[in-house]
Amino acid sequence: MIRSNYFEDNPDLQLSYKLIDWKEIVEAYEQGFNDAKKYKETGAENLAMAPGSVEEASEYYTSVLDSLGELMGTLVSQKSQEMDHEGLKYSDGKVTFPKAQEECYEALRDAGLMPMAISRKYGGLGLPVVVQALACDIAARADAAFCLAYGNINIVEIMERFASEEMCAKWLPEIAAGKYSAAMALTEPNYGSDLPSVQTKAVQAEDGTWKITGTKRFITHACGYIDAPSVILTLARTGSPTSGARGLSFFLVQGKDVHVANIEHKMGLHCSPTCEVVFEDAPGELIGKTGYGLVKYSMGMMNAARLTIAAQSLGIANAAYFEARKYASERIQFGKPIEEIPAVRKMLEKMEREIAASRALVIEAARSIDLYHWKKEHLTKEMGASEKEANKDEDVRFWEKMADLLTPMSKYYSSEGCIDCADDAIQIHGGAGYTEEYDVARIFRDSRITTIYEGTTQLQVVAAIGGVVAGMSPTGVLRNYLDQSFQEIKASEDLQEVREALEESVQNYKAISSGQKKDEVAFEVVETAARLVCGLLLEKSLIKLSGADLDHRRDLVEKYNLDSLSIVAGNRLKLKRAASDKTVAAAAV
Repeated sequence: MIRSNYFEDNPDLQLSYKLIDWKEIVEAYEQGFNDAKKYKETGAENLAMAPGSVEEASEYYTSVLDSLGELMGTLVSQKSQEMDHEGLKYSDGKVTFPKAQEECYEALRDAGLMPMAISRKYGGLGLPVVVQALACDIAARADAAFCLAYGNINIVEIMERFASEEMCAKWLPEIAAGKYSAAMALTEPNYGSDLPSVQTKAVQAEDGTWKITGTKRFITHACGYIDAPSVILTLARTGSPTSGARGLSFFLVQGKDVHVANIEHKMGLHCSPTCEVVFEDAPGELIGKTGYGLVKYSMGMMNAARLTIAAQSLGIANAAYFEARKYASERIQFGKPIEEIPAVRKMLEKMEREIAASRALVIEAARSIDLYHWKKEHLTKEMGASEKEANKDEDVRFWEKMADLLTPMSKYYSSEGCIDCADDAIQIHGGAGYTEEYDVARIFRDSRITTIYEGTTQLQVVAAIGGVVAGMSPTGVLRNYLDQSFQEIKASEDLQEVREALEESVQNYKAISSGQKKDEVAFEVVETAARLVCGLLLEKSLIKLSGADLDHRRDLVEKYNLDSLSIVAGNRLKLKRAASDKTVAAAAV
């Protein structure tokens, strides 16, 4: 792997970072800079880094990403091949990690760079979602498996949102300090995405304590991490076996109270333990209220979960691109570097523009979360508003709907693009890429899971299609978003044509009467919408650029939109045929 600072050496990441409206993000997250004010009043050490202005916040976020980029690019990336090849060892319920991985984990923990999603109140770094997404991008480029280990404690942000103050004060500072690792136990051997049907059972004793019994599968880091035992956030049934989603609750279970029965032997992510966990009357601490485990708590973190994998996918694609570009610049064939061969150059250019599009979409999805989530938290926790009252706020309502659309869209788009980039990197390396000597073999293996976990591409389409179709109604949020954005720029003819394709595709989709037929062509509608949003975001970036940056970006955008036109033309035809099939069938009757 290339050795460098993975924040500083990435031109598109640097450009994207500069293009972010930091005033908007900082004001949404810092909420009047209350942490800085509290620090002046109390001198609380955990608030010492709290910024007191937009400029201070931007500098703080930059320093975190720069420090992370240095450790990921000069330490973790250099150990990635060693960690992957040595892998994990399992024996009698215990998992042993490679020594190189222990070194990397301890370095990140000692640097205090892990608790990004935990607020400063509990000893976390206190970072907006946009910064968290960029951090995941950087980490995944170094090593996608280690990225999961590095970031696993941040799933406890769900506790900060829904657990009692007493429970948060007990657990979150310890977790933020790295004394515990964290895992999320939702999936069971017979129930993957079908979470309403899980059967792990929680029973309350007369003294009020809870005991949990059942088996969970595909649980990342349930085994803990080196000297940091796990806390497992567990979905369990408190209602009857047939009570569905409403009968599920959420619990914190300590790893010491469960048995890790096995770890999966996977195609990739060799250093990320994927565990089967057996609960036998394991003590559990209830998070929030019973009956809300799935319908509110797990679903409430769905946007963040999707975004995390989108950002991880982006980082893997970056790794593939940079390694392929380096190899192509050094590999001499026919008397010249292969990057000068048009067919190879074409592949590298496509990788570059797809990564730029994915990064723009990931950042916009993260922005949408920042623009509703923190205001909603402020209204309910600081201002005393009910959740129903907070949901009536115009900004909260608009951006939450946009987040519900953009997060599955970014997860689908970035993960599918990630696999394509990894595949092209193998192709550019030729036969050498098919060996384990080069990092691209590991990168390709690691990429393949991204379209599967945290919801397959097919499920992301199901999650996004409603937001696209309803959003394009006369008063829909997507139409509102597009209208506002198009007013900010002089859209190219190509981009306008992509929008026309979406308009027509949505109308044809709505004209289809068969639910099964709609399901078959939903992907084409979502893909068209994704290409439009990405193209729009890329064109918006042009108005803030000048000089060489503008020239390079304009060329990239023009080629991206041309790619989109060819793709949406096919989608347009499929949807037109699907809609006309209904007319033909009706005429036959």
